[in-house]
Order: sequence, then structure tokens, then C-alpha cells
Amino acid sequence: MKLPVVSATEMIKILVKLGFRQLDQHGSHIIMLKEIEGRRLKPVVPFHKELAIGTLLSIIRQAGLTRDEFIKLYYEK
Repeated sequence: MKLPVVSATEMIKILVKLGFRQLDQHGSHIIMLKEIEGRRLKPVVPFHKELAIGTLLSIIRQAGLTRDEFIKLYYEK
């Protein structure tokens, strides 16, 4: 399935739903954090109306998700 067009606000809501919290913000980049089994996952979300596909894929990887897991979460809204 094709990746949806996602805004930073939507991405942050999905990450919060997964247990991430906002750690910090540098300019327009929001740094999220979740600790799992001693690992720290720190995806960085640029606050844009639409995230580029490459950026979206990078955030998905940083959050420890697969593409399919993200798509499922996105459409569960």
C-alpha cells in the first residue's frame, strides 16, 4: 500500500499514541522520545504541513516501526 501524505501534526499524534513524548524542540524540529528495554528512540519531526516521503520513512525508522505498521496506525485514527 502507498504511504499517505502526512503532516507533522498527524505524525506527532501517532507517535504520542505509541507512547512517545516531546523531549525538545530546535527551531521547527520537534524531538520525540520513548525508552524501550534500555533503548532510547528519538525520532525528529520537522514541523511542516506535508512531510516529504523520504522524511516520513526516516521518522518511521527512527520510531522503530515498519512501513506496514505505520500505515495500519495511520488508518486506524
